[in-house]
Amino acid sequence: MVAARDVVSEKFSVPQLTKSYSRIPDVHPLPNLVEIQLDSYKTFRTEALRELFDEISPIQDFTGNRLELRFTDYSFGEPKYTQDECRERDVTYSAPLRVNVELLVKETGEIKEQEIFMGDFPLMAEGGTFIINGAERVVVSQLVRSPGVYLTLERDATSGRSLCYAKLIPNRGAWLEFETSNKDIISVKVDRKRKIPITTLLRAIDEPGLLPKHGSTKEIRAVEKEIESAKTERAADKLRAKILTMLGTDDRILAMFDGIDTGEQHQFIQSTLDRDTGATTKEEALLEFYRRLRPGDPPTIDNAKGLITSLFFNPRRYDLGKVGRYKVNKRLRRDATTERVLSPDDLLAIVQEIVRLNNGHGKPDDIDHLGNRRVRTVGELIQNQFRIGLLRMERVIRERMTITDPAETAPSQLINIRPVVAAIKEFFGGSQLSQFMDQTNPLAELTHKRRLSALGPGGLSRDRAGFDVRDVHFSHYGRICPIETP
Repeated sequence: MVAARDVVSEKFSVPQLTKSYSRIPDVHPLPNLVEIQLDSYKTFRTEALRELFDEISPIQDFTGNRLELRFTDYSFGEPKYTQDECRERDVTYSAPLRVNVELLVKETGEIKEQEIFMGDFPLMAEGGTFIINGAERVVVSQLVRSPGVYLTLERDATSGRSLCYAKLIPNRGAWLEFETSNKDIISVKVDRKRKIPITTLLRAIDEPGLLPKHGSTKEIRAVEKEIESAKTERAADKLRAKILTMLGTDDRILAMFDGIDTGEQHQFIQSTLDRDTGATTKEEALLEFYRRLRPGDPPTIDNAKGLITSLFFNPRRYDLGKVGRYKVNKRLRRDATTERVLSPDDLLAIVQEIVRLNNGHGKPDDIDHLGNRRVRTVGELIQNQFRIGLLRMERVIRERMTITDPAETAPSQLINIRPVVAAIKEFFGGSQLSQFMDQTNPLAELTHKRRLSALGPGGLSRDRAGFDVRDVHFSHYGRICPIETP
């Protein structure tokens, strides 16, 4: 029996009024504070995975005329257990990833389609965490140097001059480090290997269209008197054409810096040319470049061209990324090109900028400024790890394609998912950035999900991090916490 008092209080209850005494009205609703984790993972599932499969498609055998494999589409199934069941059973909260694959037999033109199971993929829970073997883990966002080109001035101890150093950092691929010596010689290191005079690299990448865009072109005057002999006239035309197409010569290199390397006391390009005695033409420079980077191998022109192309101009081996391309264009004041690999124009523009800075024109970059850093969120970190697994899997597929009979092969016989599963397991179980969630209290959980770290793969190590990195930079104020620095 319901008490009369309860009926009265229910009938005549006064609605609760919430009065706000704040001067500023509530305009915005409270944002979702773990949005950075949720949005990044959502982008990975919808866009980044598609990018990865497009990157490695199509996979061909080593000969290129037997089989071709393409990844067409993918989908996630339903998770086997709920989040609470995963915590109780000490299992991973994940969903099966299935990929649709097409195999083309080139001899017959037959296309075989199949759906391939690519392993169980960890799913993100509503709170922005992953449940791995029953334990909640957080993938911490990484603060890294943004891809792009950075020019700095460093004081030389012996001469007291400020000399320019530059780094070209890609999203994926070989780093280029440029430096100026106190003898006015500009050199470059590829992936921290041996130093090469910059003129050797410029000669090696020289191409017919490079000169008119940069620097001046000298006109080769026609002869004053009419040449009566047709034979002599043809010879003169050939000579003129030969002079114009002599790639990598000293005159062409100097012409690239016409109007830029104008210092009276310090002629940087001329000094480098005087030091660079190993090569005088494009072919010699290619061989010299190959010798420096691959000291044991016998150098040939084809090998050298292949090496340079794979290092800088091959999208599968070198990628500036969207951010890197934007930063390079902005720093070098170049037109908005969207090519994510390097071009000979980029390298030439960087050396021209180094010469300008050495001559006292222009400003150096501040590498600790947040404008020169970027955050790698959870989606990008998983994408990088998934790429490693896919590339290992690609190698296995190509080997199997070569030894199997094309007519009887099915896609499932070629694909081995172990490298992909192992790469993902390794990331969530053993990466420096995948951490057990701090569950001391709700605020500790929230700060852990929003934390930034400069450590981890592709970042700094504790031993190498100096005072400059640990310091609070003025660009951090109001953006990242000055107490809990990365």
